[in-house]
Amino acid sequence: MSEANKYSVAETGPKVESFLNRLLPLAGLDVMFEIVSGAAAHQDFETPDLLVRFSGRDVEWLLANKAEAMLALEQLTMEMLRMSSDEHSRICFDANDYRLLRIEELRMSAAAAAEKVLKTKVPFQFNPMNSRERRIIHLVLRDHKDLRSESLGQGPYRHVVILPAGMPSLPEPPHPSGPPVRRPGGIGGPPSRGGDRPPFRGGGPGHVGGGGDRDRRGGGFNRGGDRRGGGGPRRGPS
Repeated sequence: MSEANKYSVAETGPKVESFLNRLLPLAGLDVMFEIVSGAAAHQDFETPDLLVRFSGRDVEWLLANKAEAMLALEQLTMEMLRMSSDEHSRICFDANDYRLLRIEELRMSAAAAAEKVLKTKVPFQFNPMNSRERRIIHLVLRDHKDLRSESLGQGPYRHVVILPAGMPSLPEPPHPSGPPVRRPGGIGGPPSRGGDRPPFRGGGPGHVGGGGDRDRRGGGFNRGGDRRGGGGPRRGPS
C-alpha cells in the first residue's frame, strides 16, 4: 500500500465500519454513515484518504458544541487504528458539510487576526485547536510575507500564534493544571497574562462506499461487487 493512500476504503473502511457499528449503539446515537474516498474533500486545505459522512435524526447532536461528539468519535477511531498524530489529517468525519463551513470560519478568523497583527504589531493567540485546524490556519497564512504563524503549548493546550515576521518567538507557556480555557468568541486574542454536552440517543448501521464500487448498509462487507441491503436506522437500547 502506498503512503499516498495509506488508509484506503478497501483496506481501512471495514475496520472503521465495524468499530462505529459497535460504538454508535453504545453512545445511543440514531445516525447512519457512509465511508468513501476523501481525495476531493476540501482540496485547498484537506485531502484525507478516508471520509466518513454521517446522516440521520441525531446528526444535530453530533454537531452540537462545535461538533464535540463527532470529533470525539473521530479521535476514538484514530486511536483504534493506532494512527500517529501526523497522520490525523488522513481521516475526516463530516456531517451537513460541517468541515467546509468550519474551514471557511477558520480562514476568515485567520485573515482578521492577520490584519490586526499587521496594524498593532502585537502577537495574536488563537484558542487551543486540534492539529488539523492548526494546519488550516498555517496554510491560510503561508503567503503573508510580513507575518508568520507558530504553534505553542502541549497536548490540548496547543494553539496557533501569529507574529510580525521580524518578532522573536514567544516563550513556550507553562503547562496549566486545569482544562484549556477558551476566550469569549471562540477565536483568541493578544497573549494573556494570566457548554454542556448534549445527551445521546438511538443507534444505527453504517454504509461503506468505495468510490462507487462498494456499498453497504448493514450485513456483511461485500467483496464481490455492489450491494445494498437492510432497512432504516436501528434504534439503540432504551
